[in-house]
Amino acid sequence: MPRYFLEISYKGTNYSGFQSQQNANTIQAEVEKAFMILQKQAVLLTGSSRTDAGVHALQNFFHFDYDENIHPQFVYKMNAILPADIVVKSLVDVPSDAHCRFDAVSREYCYYIYRSKDAFLRDRAFYFPYKMDIGKLQEAAAIVKDYHDFTSFSKRNTQVRTFDCQVEKSEWNWENNCLVYRVTANRFLRGMVRALTATMLKVGRNKLSLAEFRAVIEAKDCTRASFAVPSHGLFLIKVEFPERAGEINVK
Repeated sequence: MPRYFLEISYKGTNYSGFQSQQNANTIQAEVEKAFMILQKQAVLLTGSSRTDAGVHALQNFFHFDYDENIHPQFVYKMNAILPADIVVKSLVDVPSDAHCRFDAVSREYCYYIYRSKDAFLRDRAFYFPYKMDIGKLQEAAAIVKDYHDFTSFSKRNTQVRTFDCQVEKSEWNWENNCLVYRVTANRFLRGMVRALTATMLKVGRNKLSLAEFRAVIEAKDCTRASFAVPSHGLFLIKVEFPERAGEINVK
């Protein structure tokens, strides 16, 4: 049966996360509903990266199997049906064994912080006006790349088999008047980016030393990390896939 990758972006403010849940409105539920309206048939979507409630995405993916004809104006029609805060960016036919979650080689997230009051950032970045040592933030971000086990930065009651993540990039930068934590890894644990961000902010405020930050990582205990930053500052920026002889072309 033909398989497709569906590329989307969304503002997560009004949704209880990416994946379908009982008695909650999610990105997946809205996309499946729009598909049913357009194609007159139900489809089961498999997601690439499960973002939490309130988290945004510039790029995320579903894949689905579908043996009928796809509407010739599928992207345009889906966007006409979907709410304004969910956008279909592309639809790509892929090999039948392609998997948008397991084939992804990396994900990149950014957490946005603004330091001065701004009416236009309040739902897309975290207002954090406190004095910070940016140099220590950078040092803490570099420390993250020294480790693979991020048990301390995972929420409880998760069903993952391993807490190992290969972090390729971890850095703080200034972007358009925002202080931004940018991190890239092969995979992320539930709550991991927010926990890293919140714990490093304690380092930046001299409430936690760099040695103590290492100790938090090495403790492999989620009670040692801070999760105290809101979801609305977090963006999934992109999901990278390998080139398979041009078969999966989703860049």
